[in-house]
Amino acid sequence: MSSVIQLLPDHVANQIAAGEVVQRPASVVKELLENAVDAKATDIKLIVKDAGRSLIQVIDNGLGMNVIDARMCFERHATSKIRHAEDLFSLYTKGFRGEALASIAAIAHVELKTKQEQDELGTHIIIEGSKFISQDPSVLPKGTSFAVKNLFFNIPARRNFLKSETVEHRHIVDEFQRVALAHPTIHFTFIHNGGELFNLPSSNLRQRIVNLFAGKTNEKLVPISEETEIVKVQGFVSKPEFSKKNRNEQFFFVNNRYIKSGYLHHAVMAAYEGLLKDGMQPGYFIYLDVPPNTIDINIHPTKTEIKFDDEHSLYAILRSTVKHSLGQFNVAPVLDFERDPNLDTPYHYQEKDASVPLIQVDSNFNPFAQDKPTKSFSGSGFRERKTETTNWESLYIGLKNDTQEIEQITFEHDAVTSSLFNDNEIEDSKNRTYQIHKKYIVSSIKSGMMVIDQQRAHQRILYEQYLKNITIQQASSQHLLFPLELFFSVNEIELIRDLKMSLESTGFVFDTIENDKITISGIPVSVTESEVAIVLEELMNDLQNGIPDSSFSLNDSIAKSMGRSLAVRTGTFLTEKEQENIVNGLFACKEPDISPFNKPTFITISVDDLDKKFAI
Repeated sequence: MSSVIQLLPDHVANQIAAGEVVQRPASVVKELLENAVDAKATDIKLIVKDAGRSLIQVIDNGLGMNVIDARMCFERHATSKIRHAEDLFSLYTKGFRGEALASIAAIAHVELKTKQEQDELGTHIIIEGSKFISQDPSVLPKGTSFAVKNLFFNIPARRNFLKSETVEHRHIVDEFQRVALAHPTIHFTFIHNGGELFNLPSSNLRQRIVNLFAGKTNEKLVPISEETEIVKVQGFVSKPEFSKKNRNEQFFFVNNRYIKSGYLHHAVMAAYEGLLKDGMQPGYFIYLDVPPNTIDINIHPTKTEIKFDDEHSLYAILRSTVKHSLGQFNVAPVLDFERDPNLDTPYHYQEKDASVPLIQVDSNFNPFAQDKPTKSFSGSGFRERKTETTNWESLYIGLKNDTQEIEQITFEHDAVTSSLFNDNEIEDSKNRTYQIHKKYIVSSIKSGMMVIDQQRAHQRILYEQYLKNITIQQASSQHLLFPLELFFSVNEIELIRDLKMSLESTGFVFDTIENDKITISGIPVSVTESEVAIVLEELMNDLQNGIPDSSFSLNDSIAKSMGRSLAVRTGTFLTEKEQENIVNGLFACKEPDISPFNKPTFITISVDDLDKKFAI
């Protein structure tokens, strides 16, 4: 009987490993950038085409590799970062698995150019799907150039599962930002489709953050700093008024390695307690330095999660550090126990004596006297006033005769009918709608009753309205009296440039689009001026995250996002007229039964179903 278990060929094993290491083009960008940082480069350039599908190239001026290392780096489990198992607990470098380059070479066309400073010639290697095509000496500058072309060319199923170019580009930008934020002293350049997206010179941390996110980033940063035996905390947090609904500006770094930690995020949110509106997220750039032997970074394939030895202490230190900084810079309310006594009394009255009011008493006053004079207080003294009380009976003369002459009053009354409601009220009640718990609209129909989800119904109405406006390019716009200026990051400005034509079809009018801000002079009729920034932020966040599903056209995604942002929320009170408009608008749609996100907009309950509920 033949053996069932066999060793996998190297190229198959590499493709399987690539499924874990290389999930999307951003994974390649992360591995190549971290290798360049580990090579002690001071200048790193990232070149990307078609969101990484066609080309991902990283050029650095680092140490470079000799001929043997250039060939060995593509072998599985080949690394220069560790020698013994104990080295896993004292890592100061980025990569250490030794599978990244082998996995990348198994699913792409790879071209490597590298040269060390002391060598006269460098090495030029071409690999296609783990197969070495050529290896030649070449005249090259110091450093390494790693070009990855046609990613997933031999795994079409993986290539088909990639998201839209907008989503994949956003993931690449995220990885670039994480590496750039971890190393502000390195000069980074990012070129996408021939255009320079980022040019980050060597600088301090605050300047690096401002260069990456532009806009009003500098004025919203609050520095934090704390040093203990357990951890050293440094970085910046944002002021509460600059909070957003997304988490695009939240970064944790442990020993200059980007990590994700819901536990530490909860500590930061606890420090902001009472300062943020519901659903808003603060921005933060927090750097933790801990002894390498107190953390384990080998618990997750992507190395973005870390296990700490003493998480509870880290939580308490981080929370108190952020809360202290917010209070120190007068961002959070604080109690001031050092009261200035000069504020108790007005300045001009400090040397004046208090005036004692004078009280005068009339010792001859007799309340039981018949003709008693009455006193009225005026100013600082009394004024006498006599009241005529004689012949008081004359006030009531003639009242007896008047009371006898009472006119008879007749009252109008409606005739009592046998019907509780009149015909008009009955006719009106047939088309009347009712709102339940500020969430559902109930309307009667011939077979029973219909319950409509007000939020989903309004989403469907707005979605079809915006999709029609974008398609025919005839949207109505309201002109603003004063142009509106909005500030965004460099990456968001590039996305707005790509969406400009589609947004103008919905009713937006753009005056200028600069490197860090846009000027809007017209907005759609259904959008208020205060909602513009929220609508654009949610739109860009949806498109960058692939939510809603962007399997259709870009215009479809824009219509879905704007419909979701501007629809009435659950918990909003609607007048009877607004309820009728939603009902009528819903059934004027082409597909009234589902929302843009394939969820039911209404249900019907028949009379028979109601009868069954009351059956004994």
